[in-house]
Amino acid sequence: MENFIYDRCSKVIFGKDTENQVGEEVKKFGNTVLLLYGGGSIKKWGLYDRVIKSLKKSGLKVVELGGVRPNPTYDLIYEGIKICRDNYVDIVLAVG
Repeated sequence: MENFIYDRCSKVIFGKDTENQVGEEVKKFGNTVLLLYGGGSIKKWGLYDRVIKSLKKSGLKVVELGGVRPNPTYDLIYEGIKICRDNYVDIVLAVG
């Protein structure tokens, strides 16, 4: 077996309007983010616009993969992998 490090630390920020901090939090990990989201509810309620605004304000390049459902298919997973490779994604951000 090859040597590796597995780090599963998570940071969860709860509270009113905390989505506006996402850009400054994500910026700590790189410059390009893959934004994953499901159906249209994040757009319907304005969350998408607030998250995009925060990411852009922090100078991040954003690429997207929408339509993500629980237990995604292999096709969707490989689509995400391709997007990450093609765009040199540093971090994956799931919202929704």
